[in-house]
Amino acid sequence: MSKFYIATAIPYVNARPHLGHAILHIYADALARYHRQIGDDVLYSAGTDEHGGKIAESAEKAGVTPQQLVDEVSQSFREGLAKLGVSNDAFIRTTDPRHEKIAAIIWKNLENDIYKNSYVGMYCVGCEEFKTEAYIKETNGVCPLHNRPYEKVEEENYFFRLSKYTEPIKKAIESDQFVIKPVSRKNEILGVLREGLEDISISRSSSKVSWGIPVPGDKTQVMYVWFEALMNYITVLGYPNSEYFTKYWPADAQVIGKDILRFHAAIWPAMLMGLGLPLPKLLFVHGFITSDGQKMSKTLGNVVDPLEVVEKYGLDAFRYYLYRHGPSSEDVDFTWERFENSYNNELANELGNAVQRVAAMVMKYQNGVIGLLPQTAHDVEMYHEAIADCRFDRAMETIWDQVRGVNQFIEEEKPWVIAKEHDETHLQEVLAEAVASLLEIADLLVPFLPDTAQKIQGIFSEGVVRPLTEQSLFPKHEEKGSKSK
Repeated sequence: MSKFYIATAIPYVNARPHLGHAILHIYADALARYHRQIGDDVLYSAGTDEHGGKIAESAEKAGVTPQQLVDEVSQSFREGLAKLGVSNDAFIRTTDPRHEKIAAIIWKNLENDIYKNSYVGMYCVGCEEFKTEAYIKETNGVCPLHNRPYEKVEEENYFFRLSKYTEPIKKAIESDQFVIKPVSRKNEILGVLREGLEDISISRSSSKVSWGIPVPGDKTQVMYVWFEALMNYITVLGYPNSEYFTKYWPADAQVIGKDILRFHAAIWPAMLMGLGLPLPKLLFVHGFITSDGQKMSKTLGNVVDPLEVVEKYGLDAFRYYLYRHGPSSEDVDFTWERFENSYNNELANELGNAVQRVAAMVMKYQNGVIGLLPQTAHDVEMYHEAIADCRFDRAMETIWDQVRGVNQFIEEEKPWVIAKEHDETHLQEVLAEAVASLLEIADLLVPFLPDTAQKIQGIFSEGVVRPLTEQSLFPKHEEKGSKSK
């Protein structure tokens, strides 16, 4: 049995979960479920990032303490993951005493690459990040993500010798020792590395940012939230000496959004190299969720609550859309119209209808007895290759080729005609072939639509059809006309 450790980026808890967090965790969930299915020993870690000035600022506006805020919002993330069917095994909070204790150990173990220096720079409180002169000029002095001007900050901070690791990281990426998918993100970070990395400030004055982990031996400074948050991937394993750390590190896959590529493809590898640890085997970088080609925002009124979709259409319908409709490495565009078309035409008409028809015919013509299933199987090499490449849309397309194949087989063989001809042997063979195909489809759906896979297996897998209790797997819905644009 091979081990498979997968970890997602940990969302910042200054605001409640949204659709972008859903896609992050649902993509990682497919990899975790797939590797469990093939027999790997899987550890899937998720969590929340809970320190920094932005947290303190949000807490002050809400009239609560930072700890009260992060406790409440972190719990909403936990509950949200459960409602989205995310099968994480661990949940790390950066305010956990264990994380804070290990973060101090990591800092000390990196001290050869840490030094103190004065720093003057333009800082975005929203991003919790100093911006380069080129970026400031490009954005006209205003952060495009948070619509607030950068603030000039002058203080003495601790720095990490990131520049020291430019060439080693570049070599690791080019040799595929550290694989970054898709290749467009690999090329993006290689472009940054060719220009050369600069040393980065990794602490903040505790007089300005008090909500953070104190720098060991210097209470006037707290660890920079992004530097400290990256440590979660090994603090959750109990670095440096725990049995879990020895067993599961290096990560087999880390899943992140495209906006935090530099942190995970430059700073994090440098930290690991400084600790003398192997790099993650794979960094998968996904795109964003858009609505009709536009970024979702409250101002535009196009924000979609994932739990609203789940409540009306079911969890697997929501998961299906994210996996199927949009390249997994690029932005996925969500509109109610596209979603409803996908639900009604693909899930209801194609998969749901195939299951319903086959079950009904076995009940009608064979008293629910399926008969001997054929041992034939379809070629699923492209399916496995697609998952290895984190192309969930392609994996789903290979499954849907089989779904459409079942429907085509039924139309061509016409079991209802065979029944009228009283050719019981041929009828049994045809229906057994259809059942076998549906069970194979269910097996392929396990990583993506686990509830649907389980329902199909429950109907057909014991040699006797168990009728669906509902009208169908995916009952058709009226279109949400007012929200379809």
